[in-house]
Amino acid sequence: MSQLRSHLVIFAAAALLCGCSFIDNMLTGEDSSQGDYPPADSESVQIPPSPAEQNAQPITQTPVPGQAPPAVGTGNYAPPPVTPGASTGTYVGQKVSALRGDLQRLQGNINQHNQELQQARQGMASDAGSYYSLVAAINSRLQIGTTPGNPQLVAQWTQAQTSLGRLGDDITRLNTISNAAASDSALAAYILESVRAAYGLQGAVDEDHRQLAILENDCNRTVVLIDRLLNDLSEDISRQSSYVSNERRNLTVLSLAIKNGELYGGSLNNRAFASAAPQQVASATPAIAGRQPLMVIRFDRPNVAYEQALYSAVSRALDRRPGATFDVVAVAPAGGNAGQAALNTSNSKRNAETVVRSLTNMGLPPDRINLSATSSASAQGNEVQVFVR
Repeated sequence: MSQLRSHLVIFAAAALLCGCSFIDNMLTGEDSSQGDYPPADSESVQIPPSPAEQNAQPITQTPVPGQAPPAVGTGNYAPPPVTPGASTGTYVGQKVSALRGDLQRLQGNINQHNQELQQARQGMASDAGSYYSLVAAINSRLQIGTTPGNPQLVAQWTQAQTSLGRLGDDITRLNTISNAAASDSALAAYILESVRAAYGLQGAVDEDHRQLAILENDCNRTVVLIDRLLNDLSEDISRQSSYVSNERRNLTVLSLAIKNGELYGGSLNNRAFASAAPQQVASATPAIAGRQPLMVIRFDRPNVAYEQALYSAVSRALDRRPGATFDVVAVAPAGGNAGQAALNTSNSKRNAETVVRSLTNMGLPPDRINLSATSSASAQGNEVQVFVR
């Protein structure tokens, strides 16, 4: 038994020594089979250059420093067809038929906006891919070294600038679609209010009210669809505009790198693209107790005209504190049954998203806006409070 233990100890020691020799060889790159030092008469082996090193202009591309172009949205906003209805022969029935026709024409406009949006997204994806490939090729060449003012890189830089310009044109198309969709949003709100007002007209039969209820549901779905379209457009415009602005600065730095034949990297003015994405994460209970709001917007009636006052208040706050950020808090009244509370919370959040969209349209960077929601027993109705910090 003692002899067996002795053999095991000897074997373990030998394995440990071999392991140490292997680790030393991995760290130093030396081969222990040749001894501690190479022979004095050893000759160096010449390794021929690889095909990539022999190629004066490599076709492979390494990832460009920084971030890839942001992805565009994927939502499709084709509205469902309006529910048809039979004529009742009453004045209210004629009113219902006219409102139904208005909603159908509105949905035709939305279908057109949706088609234009999908085409614009396809163009943006193509232009962004072309731009990113060109910049990656330039960075790849600069990384392995090249001559100052390489005309091949200058030509690629010119093509990249053209692709980036097309991306700017695509953003203009998105803005045009957004403006048209905003007009349709106002029209949808008007149609919905007209449908609700039609309930109070005299001379209606039960079928008229039944068709009014169906038409009201169709209007509500259309309003929600337009809101989603506007939110998606706002996010796309914000992301792509920030990316194009950053890349214009990066192209300026890249032009200097091509001139000197050295790789510099991205512009110092935009270290990270992550700050361009809207960080609108609703918190459970925002810390607003004891804080004085910059502005309180009460949505106690349709089409509240708040944008001019909001612009003035935010402009004055930025004049006093240029680096300020803003908290947009959706405040719903506390009380009532569970269904009414859920409806108030949903409406207040939608109002707050509208305020955030207004702020971004005014030019306030999305990363300086924080969106949250809460409820208050003192609130008489749905309202949005804007805080500055």
